[in-house]
Amino acid sequence: MTRLVLRADASGTIGAGHVSRMVAYAERAVARGWEVAFSGFVDNAEWLAARFGELSVPVVPSAPFDGFDVVVVDHYGLGELREEVNRAGALLVSVEDDVFGRRAADLVVDCGFAPAPRPDDGSGELLRGVAYAPMRDVVRAAREKRHGREEAVRPHVTVVLGGGTEWASTVSALLHALRDTGLPFVADVLVRGEPVVPKALPGQEFRVQPPGPGLLDLLVETDVAVSAAGVTLLELCCLGVPTGVVKLVDNQETGYRGALGLGLAAGLGSAAALDDDVVETLRTLLSDAETRRRFSETASSVVDGRGVDRVLDAIERLG
Repeated sequence: MTRLVLRADASGTIGAGHVSRMVAYAERAVARGWEVAFSGFVDNAEWLAARFGELSVPVVPSAPFDGFDVVVVDHYGLGELREEVNRAGALLVSVEDDVFGRRAADLVVDCGFAPAPRPDDGSGELLRGVAYAPMRDVVRAAREKRHGREEAVRPHVTVVLGGGTEWASTVSALLHALRDTGLPFVADVLVRGEPVVPKALPGQEFRVQPPGPGLLDLLVETDVAVSAAGVTLLELCCLGVPTGVVKLVDNQETGYRGALGLGLAAGLGSAAALDDDVVETLRTLLSDAETRRRFSETASSVVDGRGVDRVLDAIERLG
């Protein structure tokens, strides 16, 4: 039996994306009969980490690498680990996002939309591109539920923009842009903190709540999403939800440009400077069914939900 430890952290500033990816790895590894443990902190991602308990995967703040066959690290703040992991008798799998989280490893995974050329640092096999994007079981199940659904008469919008409180002002700007489209919609706004919610025009409705375990249920019924260019965007692509995407932080630049280049989402600009035509872009997403259909079909075909299994197949080959 393969013994696997997953190393990642979550917090109010880091967000929950790294833990979300590790949940997907845990699910598919347990399905193969592997013995799995998670090492790290899950602050601000408790609702995601609850899945580890359902899988009987122990969660500990830290764990030595000894006693495992494979160590998967998804962390920007940790440095080089290959020598230490190999010395403990394990294979190192490193999940990176372009230069963020980059380290030498036996197996490197970068599931970005358009990974840039990577310098040779002595790493072994490289798995690069959205074909390796990790999708949790609930995302793959939600993808099936969306097949054949009918769009609402009044479009359902979901705004989900990062797990941290620092994005409340960006959410406020986007809500004002949605209002200024003048079109009817119902918007579920998932955000920590207290964004300034504009007065809705006739036919518009804003419902604000913190992120939680009901996100996938919302997305199944979502006609248009507004999201950052991180892990959630990959999930939205897998589901086939037409999305307006925002670049929140510098490490999302490559993903943002890659998603736009592949025709997977509509660009809204950066958190620091939303595009001048953000209102018109949102108006098109809300009013143009053909635009929504094009984004949906393209995105769901590119991100098919089988990324983790491709990585685990590679681990088995290397083992």
